[in-house]
Amino acid sequence: MGLIANKSRTTSMEGKVLIVPIVSTANVGQLAVDLIIASLALTRIAVLDPRFCIPVVGARDDGQKGITTALELYGHPDSNLVVIQQRSPVLKSLKEEFIQELLTFIKDEKFSSVLFLAGVDLSNRTDAQMMTPTYQLRPEKGPTLAGTPLQSLSSLPIPTYSSPVRQHLQAEEENPSVPFIPGGGLTRRILSSIPEGWPVPTACLLQFVLEGDNRADAGLLASVVTKVIGVDIKEWRQPFSWRAGLFGTPHDQTLYG
Repeated sequence: MGLIANKSRTTSMEGKVLIVPIVSTANVGQLAVDLIIASLALTRIAVLDPRFCIPVVGARDDGQKGITTALELYGHPDSNLVVIQQRSPVLKSLKEEFIQELLTFIKDEKFSSVLFLAGVDLSNRTDAQMMTPTYQLRPEKGPTLAGTPLQSLSSLPIPTYSSPVRQHLQAEEENPSVPFIPGGGLTRRILSSIPEGWPVPTACLLQFVLEGDNRADAGLLASVVTKVIGVDIKEWRQPFSWRAGLFGTPHDQTLYG
């Protein structure tokens, strides 16, 4: 079974850039994608197979009929950008299958490039990593980014990520091309699963964060994403769900006299 469960017949994703947030520290990738979806007025173009994720359902942020599920795809006919929004973690028993289905989906839909987003636990940052919160990482087996929508990663001042800590009991013979990412969720496993001859230019943006009110962190990461792919957003818009329920409903002030 493919990753797409329900897709608009008029939707073509060939040649577009795919943004994939990975469930990780502070969900900063998901929050950044929230901002991108709202600011570019992207609409849901497909429902992805939710069986890989912990079940979750809710109201749609755009006010349309229907429900929101764990995995959805957003885009717009006039935009060169397609984004996945993932609202719950992948089930432990289905991690490997999910990764393979995701990579197959990326390859089969013929995206021009794919950019993963993930958070890294800030408490593990080294002194040398204090200069900037945002880093980049590229899989060893991926093609060159030259001449692709991600080519700006070669010129922008975004350092290459190196792990601040060594993974526990890491064997000496393990391939160190994808370093350990504390709090990075499936990021390392996904990048390590990219095979020889992988045709889609691929990179990952990592941001050091702590759990809390991460709206500012999301804004920074979203700004970096749009800079990398060359999308100009003149006015950032927060999704309605942030105002209505990101931290729950506000307390009635009359309770405090």
